[in-house]
Amino acid sequence: LEEAKRMEYAKVIAEATRKFADLITNILKLNKLENQQISPSRTKYDLGEQFTQSLLQYEDVWERKKIAIDAEIEDGITVYADAELLSLVWNNLLSNAFKFTEADGTVSVKLKAEETFAYVEVTDTGCGMTKEVGEHIFEKFYQGDLSHSSQGNGLGLALVKRVIDITGCDISVRSENGKGTSFMVKVPRRTKDG
Repeated sequence: LEEAKRMEYAKVIAEATRKFADLITNILKLNKLENQQISPSRTKYDLGEQFTQSLLQYEDVWERKKIAIDAEIEDGITVYADAELLSLVWNNLLSNAFKFTEADGTVSVKLKAEETFAYVEVTDTGCGMTKEVGEHIFEKFYQGDLSHSSQGNGLGLALVKRVIDITGCDISVRSENGKGTSFMVKVPRRTKDG
């Protein structure tokens, strides 16, 4: 084969391997979470710092697609939670927001807090979803938008929901077909002492 063809095939194989590895990783994580083999390990940490780091992982995506970022992240918001598990939540929600937002769209992120809870909101101007699709998004392997099925495996939001359940957080979603989606996560700020 000529060099260009070899490189093209190698790229296809590498991408397929990455998707397969992501699928296996998500299946294993979800299986552990469902079988209670992972229990939350809570520490006090800066939620804004963690969320900002998760957001910055997608900088190449938003630059390539010319997506505007609207960020309102309050400083100094600490929570007493499992940082590793919650990072799975932020990465999945942000990944979906960038995946479903078309070029020149907007992804908005907000982090605010009151005394007992911190609130993280991720909103996109993507395709949105119907009420029927919204009723199934946290189910394993469910993909409401088949046009994006090659970019995912239908496990991300199932993983998010399981983490939300075992960490004592709460998640809600608002969406309008053709107008975008907004996920709101409510994180308890309790400390070791209550």
